[in-house]
Amino acid sequence: MPDHTPPPQPPPPPQNPFTDLPPPAQPSSLRVVVADDNPVVRAGLTALLSGRADITVVAESADGRQACEAAHRHRPDVVLLDVRMPVVDGISALPYLVQIAPVVMLTYSRESEIVQEALRRGAGGYLVHGEFTADQLVAAVRDIKEGRAHFTPTAAGALLAQLRQDQTPAASLPEGLGRSSSATAYGISESAKPHSYPQQAPPPGYLSPPHTPPSPISSENLSQVQPHVGQSSSGWTSGRPAAPDRSRFQLSTREAEIMDHIASGMTNQQIAATCFISEKTVKNHINRIFAKLHSTSRSEAAAKWIGTAPDSHRGLG
Repeated sequence: MPDHTPPPQPPPPPQNPFTDLPPPAQPSSLRVVVADDNPVVRAGLTALLSGRADITVVAESADGRQACEAAHRHRPDVVLLDVRMPVVDGISALPYLVQIAPVVMLTYSRESEIVQEALRRGAGGYLVHGEFTADQLVAAVRDIKEGRAHFTPTAAGALLAQLRQDQTPAASLPEGLGRSSSATAYGISESAKPHSYPQQAPPPGYLSPPHTPPSPISSENLSQVQPHVGQSSSGWTSGRPAAPDRSRFQLSTREAEIMDHIASGMTNQQIAATCFISEKTVKNHINRIFAKLHSTSRSEAAAKWIGTAPDSHRGLG
């Protein structure tokens, strides 16, 4: 008689013990406010940053007051802030902005006093146009959010000068360090004087702020700055600065000098006085510069010169 017993069934697959857990959260977008009074620079920065999957520019601002309003409204993760802007400048807006989000100065202003004042008021980094690539800017924005400071060579030099000028001794050192007697063992005379680093005069039109607290840069937080100032692999402070390729513009030495002044916001009269030439000569130079840069305005030419025009970043990744 045939056996009608059904064949044994395979055991059911083991139940997933994690089915009741929510799916893993997707990484949130890094929200950025861009503040610069040059509309072409703002557009270039927005295009550059918005092209990254993890970054969103939530607002653009043309002055410090607008930047504060945008920061209050959008609560960004990072603020990119220019120094010289109308209505309220970046240095004046900085103490209010740092209460909302980390701020990195992104500017053409390279005066050491401005760099140091920005750091005193809480800036988390200082980047000078022309001293970084597009990829380095993106890396800086990501790092600033995590509390890691970034400085381009000019800003790092100002920071180093400030540290060397600080005459306040460290509160305490480990036993055996800093003794004058130990220095003579290496042939260092006690009468030797350190090199002096003269401080530059404030730039014309720079508004000296009211009383500010002492600089927070000290031996306690020096260790937080060193990894991002001294690493040779970063490309920020080792060797020559990583700057936009300006050779394609084929400007003469004088034209490049005048273009630098234009990008820093100087008027024709100021450029003439600085270069010891007439305003008519300045205008002639500017006409030739605009033709070579294929630009129709100072702001457009400046954006191309410092590498923030939208078409300046094609092929930069």
